[in-house]
Amino acid sequence: MAGKVTVLRLSHRRSRDVRVTSHCALVSRAFGADGFLLCGERDEAMLLSANKAARKWGGGFGADYCDNPRKFAREFDGAKVHLTMYGLPLMAEIGKIRRRLAKENLLVIVGSEKVPAEFYGIVDFNIAVGSQPHSEVAALAVFLHELFEGRELEKKFANAKIRIIPSQNGKNVEKT
Repeated sequence: MAGKVTVLRLSHRRSRDVRVTSHCALVSRAFGADGFLLCGERDEAMLLSANKAARKWGGGFGADYCDNPRKFAREFDGAKVHLTMYGLPLMAEIGKIRRRLAKENLLVIVGSEKVPAEFYGIVDFNIAVGSQPHSEVAALAVFLHELFEGRELEKKFANAKIRIIPSQNGKNVEKT
């Protein structure tokens, strides 16, 4: 895949969304995205935590704040995907999205509270990971897993300070 994947988390609310937004950032990194942008209420603690995890567990992932998600999405140079239960079925569209990623960058938009209608028109793909209510964390994980055809699960993260050594019994952690 030639392009980079950035996840844009809309409408973060510190009082309500910190855990789910943190999980969106962790899933983004672990499942192959290159970056994460937080929109809504600025939350330095959440960004610090996401970047600390990236430094500890390795890879080139970074999290940052975006104060104008509409402008960022409109001006994004690449394909844009909005994850919504109202979109087209993931499995019917994933091939088109992979082909776009082979040529250009990809922005994956994940909502929080009600997503402004404008975003449905800004994007190239409105994608449903199932057409039932579910977690945005789950939708993001399933989407990235399908996008990378499962290869992200075997990814080796460069410059990791800590690694899990697979084990049937117990915890086996290697510090580098």
